[in-house]
Amino acid sequence: MSFALSSLYIGPMAQLMPPRVSTRTAPDTVAASELLDPARLEALMADFNAHYPGGDRRALVSIWTKWHFASLAATSLAANLILERDLPLALDDLRLVLAPEGHVAGLCLKDEGRPLAELEGTARFTTLIDDHLTPLIEGLAAYAGASPKVFWSNVGNYFEYFVSVLPMHPMASSAMAEPAHHLMASRTLADGRRNPLYQPVHYVEASEASPKRVRRLCCIRYLIDELGYCENCPLECRERRRHQTEST
Repeated sequence: MSFALSSLYIGPMAQLMPPRVSTRTAPDTVAASELLDPARLEALMADFNAHYPGGDRRALVSIWTKWHFASLAATSLAANLILERDLPLALDDLRLVLAPEGHVAGLCLKDEGRPLAELEGTARFTTLIDDHLTPLIEGLAAYAGASPKVFWSNVGNYFEYFVSVLPMHPMASSAMAEPAHHLMASRTLADGRRNPLYQPVHYVEASEASPKRVRRLCCIRYLIDELGYCENCPLECRERRRHQTEST
């Protein structure tokens, strides 16, 4: 890995695993394209599902994707916004590093990408959205039986989070996050399609000193009894507001 890519993992990214860069197949990696094969995905999910025996498949897959989307969002956004590089994130170009527990622990890139061909508008995120997220989410939704919106919401949650902390990165400039903010504020993509990453998170007034961060859509983890709601769940917020209204 070059110094440019490895140097990103400081500040708000200091605790994250830098991606590997290798064309070799390692025993702890799997081709990202294999996630489109339901039988292969079933095998990959086996170790992870063992932690929640009998859990709802839709919720299990949703939780599993959070590990993947966290790694994907952090790495792709840092490279895109700070280095202005387009990483090879297409499913056929990428390998995933797996943890013993069965979830994705990091990315293995075939190379360090190339300079972005487009810097303006939402087009700079085309590789991430069209070549990775769109086919993957379609496959995951078909396998899990959950709405694609659940998985797009998981992506959007991490996308928004890493954009929000990017200004704290030592290599960031004041306007560096603007293209990502523009993407999340746009109802459509560069070619006119509906933008699935439109306003994934909003902030509501709370009793605390600062607004509460709330996802637009629920990740459905509450379907697993041991887990319940996440701290940013819109369902939990609705329920809390209902109780507050009833008590006044």
